[in-house]
Amino acid sequence: MRPLVWEHVMKLTAIIEREGAGFVSLCPEVDIASQGETIEQARDNLREALTLFFECAAPAEIQSRLKQEVYVTQVEVAVG
Repeated sequence: MRPLVWEHVMKLTAIIEREGAGFVSLCPEVDIASQGETIEQARDNLREALTLFFECAAPAEIQSRLKQEVYVTQVEVAVG
């Protein structure tokens, strides 16, 4: 029987935007990006990249890259 392992779950920001024929995803809290052919694939690939980062990075690297406060908002700007 496999031992029960409790994992810490973090909620992180995923910003996804179209780039060419696909999508790019970015997590600004740790400055990690990925991509995919669909929004869902870009999100899933970002989740995988984040999981690998937290599994492999030294605690000091995680602390130095992890931003505690990230705000995503919109602004209005006059153009033309």
